Amino acid sequence: MTNTESTRDRETRREERIVTDGGPTPHVVVVACGGTIASEPDDGGAAPAKTGDDLVAAVPGVERRATVSAREVCAQPGFDVRWRDVLATAAAAREAIADGADGVVVTHGTDTLADTAFALDLLTDLPAPVVVTGAQRRLDEASSDAPANLTLAVRAAADDRFAPGVHVAFDDELHAARDVIKGHSNALSTMTSPGTGPVATFTRDGSRLVREPRRGVDVGPLADAIEDAALVPEVPVIHSGTGVGAAGLERAVDAGVGGLVIEGTGLGNVTATIGDAVAAAVDAVPVVVAGRPPAGPTERVYGTPGGAVTLADHGVTFAGALPAAKARVALALGLAAGLDADGIEALFAPST
Repeated sequence: MTNTESTRDRETRREERIVTDGGPTPHVVVVACGGTIASEPDDGGAAPAKTGDDLVAAVPGVERRATVSAREVCAQPGFDVRWRDVLATAAAAREAIADGADGVVVTHGTDTLADTAFALDLLTDLPAPVVVTGAQRRLDEASSDAPANLTLAVRAAADDRFAPGVHVAFDDELHAARDVIKGHSNALSTMTSPGTGPVATFTRDGSRLVREPRRGVDVGPLADAIEDAALVPEVPVIHSGTGVGAAGLERAVDAGVGGLVIEGTGLGNVTATIGDAVAAAVDAVPVVVAGRPPAGPTERVYGTPGGAVTLADHGVTFAGALPAAKARVALALGLAAGLDADGIEALFAPST
């Protein structure tokens, strides 16, 4: 029997035991944060209105996978999640596990779901699964994906194979928080992990582990070092592309931001004008350079004023395979936690 077959058989037996044997049933806590999955239509446009209890009650059969309770953190649309919401979500997940939960599901808007999932991976290091999910279509819409995604998330959160680390459950796939992005504005299969693929895939009754679940960083959890959301500094993203100058970068530095992320092109290169401005900016704030492509790392290959070799000489940190959006999350939280230069560098290194 192959390892894959053994894993699938064990998962199937586990789920059959939950359903039929009356044995110990995992307890999963749903931490509700709003988003499309919780939204209802209104004359002024859809907005989050359903509670976590509402969501659980609206998904028949979820109790076959685990006993589920819910708690509220916020009712924000995905495009307007605040740092205080993220920190409160991390606290709620930690409290749920400390109170004896076997896993946590976070329901969230898809626009920034990948940001929050990665933030939770940075903020926590829990001995039980934390699974973030959402929906592209509301419960009242035809062919809503909310029931399937919530059920999938509960299944994954009830399975201790998916700890440590934070994962995203969507469309029968489980993705690592470090790798996942929102890849389409409205497709049901929006969550994707360019360059790596999912951690696991699911069918109605079983699952297949594709690669080892793990926490996405090797630094300690940051939550204990961040006492207040007000400590999280402003970190803008500066885009480099054809003809882009340095005015945006210079305005950001003059405004007193905590750090900068530059979305470079290719392997992490920028225009010569931005490269020259970076030489001065690194004396004022930490500067992280990410690449624009959805997959692949930053690498120091090119010289010239905007090449990554030159940027490295200036003293920037490279984001590795992290996209600019997640590099911003890492830098902001790392600065809020008081990490030194080596600690900031470690946030962008692949986990081992």
